[in-house]
Amino acid sequence: MARVQLDNLRKVYPNGHVGVAGASFEVGDGELLVLVGPSGCGKTTLLRMIAGLEAISSGTLRIGERVVNEVAPKDRDIAMVFQSYALYPHMTVAENLAFALKLRGMDKAAIAARVAEAAKVLELDGLLQRKPGQLSGGQRQRVALGRALVRQPQVFLLDEPLSNLDAKLRAGMRVEIARLHQRLGATMVYVTHDQIEAMTLGQRIVVMKDGEIQQIDTPMALYERPANLFVATFLGSPAMNVLRGQLQRESGWALALADGTRVPLPADAGLDGAWQGRELQVGVRPEHLLRAGEGDAEAFAAFVDVVEPVGSEVYVNLRLGDQALVARLPPGDVPLPGGTLRLRASPAHVHVFDPASGLALTRA
Repeated sequence: MARVQLDNLRKVYPNGHVGVAGASFEVGDGELLVLVGPSGCGKTTLLRMIAGLEAISSGTLRIGERVVNEVAPKDRDIAMVFQSYALYPHMTVAENLAFALKLRGMDKAAIAARVAEAAKVLELDGLLQRKPGQLSGGQRQRVALGRALVRQPQVFLLDEPLSNLDAKLRAGMRVEIARLHQRLGATMVYVTHDQIEAMTLGQRIVVMKDGEIQQIDTPMALYERPANLFVATFLGSPAMNVLRGQLQRESGWALALADGTRVPLPADAGLDGAWQGRELQVGVRPEHLLRAGEGDAEAFAAFVDVVEPVGSEVYVNLRLGDQALVARLPPGDVPLPGGTLRLRASPAHVHVFDPASGLALTRA
C-alpha cells in the first residue's frame, strides 16, 4: 500500500468553472479517508483526478513517492470501484474477478490463487460459477469490490459504491467495507454524499463544498468541533439546530430572535462579552436540547409542532417564535402536538457562528 499526497490540486474547466479549488491533504498508508459533500461539490472530480480520469489543471499529486500528474491511469497502480457494478453479464463471478488479471497476461495458477483469495475475503466462495443476473445487489457489489481486490493495487478508489443499494443493504455493505479495510490495511479513498456513510466508515473525513475543502478531521472531531456552519449542519441527522438573533446580556446571556422571543443561554457556554449586541447564529444539536424544570432560569418554552417516535428515541419538531427546532428525546413521556415543551441547552454543547462568514466563533 502507499500514501497519497495532494499539494494544491486544482481543476479548472475551459469555461472557467473551478471544479476543485486547491486541495491539499495526505491520505496515510493504510488509511480509509472519505470525501463527502453535496452533489456538485467536487468530490468525484477530485477522486477522478487521483485516478487519472480527469486532467489536473495545476498542483502536484503523488502516489507513494512518485509524482503521477502525467502518468496514465493504468500505470498508477490504483483500482477503482464505481457507483454502477459494471459487471460483464455473460461471465461468471470467477470470470469477472479474473478478467483484469487475464488482460495483464498473468499465468492461470496465479490468477486462480488471487480469485480464490478475494472470494474468501468477500464470502463469494459459493457464488463463483453464478452470473451477475443470479446475484443480489449486495452480492454484485461484493464482486465489484473483488475485481479491485484481486489487482492488489497500492490505492483503492471507491466512488459512491453503495448508492444503488436499498437502505438495509447499504447498512450491511458499510460493515463489510469497514471489515475489509481492517483486514487488508489498505489505503482507500471513498466518495459519498451520505454523511452517515462518511461518519461510520472514515478514519478521517474531508468535507467539501463548491470545490473547496471546508474541514478535514476525524468523524467525532467534525461532529463536536465543526469549523463552520456548513460542516455543523451537513453532519448529523437530524441536523444541528441553528437560531439567529442578537446576543444580549442582562441577568444572563440570551439570544433575542427577530420576533422578540428571548432564548436564555447557559452561563458557562464560553460566550464572550465582546459579542454583546451582535447578530450571531447559535447552534445546538437535537440531543443537546434537554428537558428543563419549571424553576430553571436558563429554560425556554417552545411550541410542539410534530412528534416523530422512531423506537429508541423521539424527534420532537418545535417552533420557537418564527424559527424551527428539533429535539431528540428518550421515549416515555412524549409531549403532545399543540402543547409546549420546556427545554434548556446543554452548556458544553453550544456553538456560536458568525452569520456573515459562517465561521465558528467558539464552542465550550
